[in-house]
Amino acid sequence: MSHDGIGPRAVLRSVAFLTAGMLTVPVLAGCGSDDPAGKPLAGADVARADRSDVADGGTLRWAVDTVPDTLNTFQADADGTTSRIAEAVLPSMYRTDEQGRAVRNADYLASAEVVDTEPKQVVVYRLAQQAVWSDGREIGAADFAAQWRALSGKDTAYWTARNAGYDRIEKVERGKNDLEVKVTFSRPYADWKSLFTPLYPKEVMGTPDSFNDGARKKIKVTAGPFTVEKVDSKEDEVVLARNPRWWGSPPKLQKIVLRAVPHDKRVSALSDGTLDLAEIGPEAARRITVAALPQNESTPLMGPEADRSAADALRSWAVANGTDEDAADEEVSARQKLRKKAEKYARQQKALSGFEVRKSLEPAFTQLALNGAEGPLSDERVRRAVARALDREDVAASVLKPLGLPSEPVGSHLALSGQAAYADNSGALGKQDAKEARALLADAGWVPGGPVKEEKKEGKKDEGEKAAGSEADKDGDPEGSGDGDDGTYIVGEDDGKNHGDGKAPHDSGTGTGRLTQGGAPAGAYAPKGTAAPARADTAPVAKDGKALVLRFVLPSGPGSETLAGVADRISEMLKKIGIRTDVSKVDNDSYFKDHIASGAFDLALYSWPATAFPATDARPVYAKPVAAADGSLNVEQNWTRVGTDQVDQLFDQAVATLDDAERRDLIRKADSRIWAAAGSIPLYQRPELVAARENLANAGAFGFATPVYEDMGFLKKSAQGPAGTPGTKSAEESPED
Repeated sequence: MSHDGIGPRAVLRSVAFLTAGMLTVPVLAGCGSDDPAGKPLAGADVARADRSDVADGGTLRWAVDTVPDTLNTFQADADGTTSRIAEAVLPSMYRTDEQGRAVRNADYLASAEVVDTEPKQVVVYRLAQQAVWSDGREIGAADFAAQWRALSGKDTAYWTARNAGYDRIEKVERGKNDLEVKVTFSRPYADWKSLFTPLYPKEVMGTPDSFNDGARKKIKVTAGPFTVEKVDSKEDEVVLARNPRWWGSPPKLQKIVLRAVPHDKRVSALSDGTLDLAEIGPEAARRITVAALPQNESTPLMGPEADRSAADALRSWAVANGTDEDAADEEVSARQKLRKKAEKYARQQKALSGFEVRKSLEPAFTQLALNGAEGPLSDERVRRAVARALDREDVAASVLKPLGLPSEPVGSHLALSGQAAYADNSGALGKQDAKEARALLADAGWVPGGPVKEEKKEGKKDEGEKAAGSEADKDGDPEGSGDGDDGTYIVGEDDGKNHGDGKAPHDSGTGTGRLTQGGAPAGAYAPKGTAAPARADTAPVAKDGKALVLRFVLPSGPGSETLAGVADRISEMLKKIGIRTDVSKVDNDSYFKDHIASGAFDLALYSWPATAFPATDARPVYAKPVAAADGSLNVEQNWTRVGTDQVDQLFDQAVATLDDAERRDLIRKADSRIWAAAGSIPLYQRPELVAARENLANAGAFGFATPVYEDMGFLKKSAQGPAGTPGTKSAEESPED
């Protein structure tokens, strides 16, 4: 799972959103100016083209993170690629539009409506008349019933990862005819549109054996515009081919090859012609943008003869200038290697000129998580102080503005701008206010300039001498800077760190500016070298002899540079209110399992998706942890361990409320209380950067919307226009066709 992409909630609703984006479907009517949901901050960027301008045929080679371990999205080890495949080959009753809202998928569903609410909620699905499985059998009630039984949670022989919603169904039966499916609920369920997407055939869902093992590496029966031709773990790719029984708009592409390519290898794969579409990071996006700029044709790429000539000249110069021949050879060799790297870079840049960067914002947000289970952050006042110290606008701007994307900070834990449930509820916590943050710390007993127990010189600490919330640096430097300076003012040591104006330490308004040293009144003289109170508004805070140092855990692998930059900014903001951070960078693979899920952190950065069904999908993320019978704590997916009974009650009410407006109000109230608890602080909507061939249409940065796989393809040469790059592979020229 992705630490900065999609976190563990994707397992519960893997089809709602994972790593890639989506294409266009009909957009709902725009929101009025008085609607707090607003509009999406950024639309899809997919190089829209009419189907008539897209060539028939060709192979799209699309980078993914993995070849999945299973093709069953309802299993625990399903991932983003699992969901992408399911979108292309299986029925979905509803898909997500460009505002992140659920809309009916007309290829499968003629209509769906709640026909009764008393005594039970009843939903009738009317299926599209032409909808059939790839073996020719009609999609019908038997498939719906098999999926309900498998996911209801009643039969533990099914190894399911989630059963939310299906556990509220009482029965599934045939309606008035073969095209009708009647679903009766035992309890009201507002998010019924989230069900049966994707829909698997009864051949997969019918028995525990077929569910557990039958769809892990292949799906024999499908019903989408594409079918699974093969899953090739050796070649690290999944091949999707046109479905000859597809009844909707015919796919333009002949094949889609989902190729597993690590993020740090994608620029090379794009430049050597083995990829057409790939999600990339900011640095790769900059390279592609630069490659598209006009080049200076007076500087041709050097060839082998010029390379040898330059090397000989360099060696002659080195010998003539008194360097012995061995050293000269080493210098020449080093410069030749550098030259080869430069030439490789230049060749890649030339190849990358046939690509463009398509950008939007993902339906996901990055948050600062505060572990409230133990330590200083178990005190709500300290969590709120951390939150009030953050300049979220500055953090969002640092990530998004350089990319040319809207940088408005996220105002909700449960939805994003444009989604029906969105409203900026951050006011429940309050705006950035360093003075108020310091007051909260003081109220919790954390005093600026307070005494800190001295640590042993050898770096060994007695128990109780460790900095609160972390293991401090052995030299007593909680920031890990190695200079041993904790911000304490030392009388007579004016090295630029003290107040050069001769004024007394600033009084923050909490009374800390009147602290005395050695029993002397404030402002009295003290012997040279005596510690005196530091500047009250920036001095490290302490309590019971312990400095307030929070362990900030970050991933260390490729793609984590953005998070590292965000963490640096947050650390500086916390330093201004007296909180120090001890940053630990850990291996990507162990980040969630060994640190976030296990609770081995104070502060952390990771992302959550925003789905069209927050009442269902967000509840396990913010539910109050419950003690299990064995004494352990069941946190579900609430890695911050912060929750309240009131939030749980609001979620329970929302998921059972069928009135849309009333449900939105309940979700917004729940979000306000999540803000007030200060367990997690939303920062910014994640950027979505995608490299795409210039002649690739209807694909790229999809934003909220579910992809329309049958519309993707390569433009006809007549439709490419003057901006088309010579040599770009069109559908007719695809090497894998």
